[in-house]
Amino acid sequence: MSYRIRVPAKDDPLDEAHLISGVDRFFHVLQEQRRALLVGLGVVLVAGAVVAGVVWYDYQSTLKARELDQEATLHYLNRPADDPKKSQEQLAQAINLYTQVIDQYPRSPVAPIALFHLGNAQVLANQVDAGIETYKRFMLLYSSNTSLMGLVQQRLAYAFLAKGDRDQAVKAFTGILDIPGALNKDHVLFELAKIEESQSRPEGAIAHYQDLMKNYPNSPFTSEAAVRVKVLEVKKAPESPAAATPPAPAASAPAPQPEAPAKAKAASGKSAKPAPKKSQ
Repeated sequence: MSYRIRVPAKDDPLDEAHLISGVDRFFHVLQEQRRALLVGLGVVLVAGAVVAGVVWYDYQSTLKARELDQEATLHYLNRPADDPKKSQEQLAQAINLYTQVIDQYPRSPVAPIALFHLGNAQVLANQVDAGIETYKRFMLLYSSNTSLMGLVQQRLAYAFLAKGDRDQAVKAFTGILDIPGALNKDHVLFELAKIEESQSRPEGAIAHYQDLMKNYPNSPFTSEAAVRVKVLEVKKAPESPAAATPPAPAASAPAPQPEAPAKAKAASGKSAKPAPKKSQ
């Protein structure tokens, strides 16, 4: 006789969590994590407020820096050419305003150009040493600003020339040739050639002029460089054959005539003797 094993049905009650819908489940988690979510939201709001405050502060600082820079530039450019005293006063005001921009708003985008203009104004005001230090400060703070670095170093070289320091000027000019992206390399080569000429070194001058003509054929300095090369090559050329030909020897004195024989002398003496007068 066979027996069938009867399997009882599972009547385990369902867990309450399985009966909660997806939306209810979300709200349930939200309730449990409410404190953490509020803290996170507060942090986000505070961070956003800080960022907004910094942006607003930078914007306001940039506006004030631009106003000071524009006012300084007006004093710098509107100097009367016929009134040296007034011109110096304008330069002094420009220097003061440019200094305010740099000291009060160093992070503004106006600061680099203000520092460059400050150095220019100081040199014009005969504060050459102060101008040199300002240019060096720019090179230290804004070395990545290649568009201005070349101009700053060129002005630095001119300042050294104003002091009579030709070696430092050449060093500053030469450094510009190593700046990638510098826009004034053609002008620098022209200035280096002029310095070589002033020191009576035509070979060095010609080398710089030829470098300028080769690498920057469209430069406004190329035509002048070509003229200078021709002039220097003429000075270097040896004397022309006509000039080098030694002068012709001076004409020799005529050879002395041989003396006439004695008879000829006597004959000529007789013929030259006057006839005696006839007596009356």
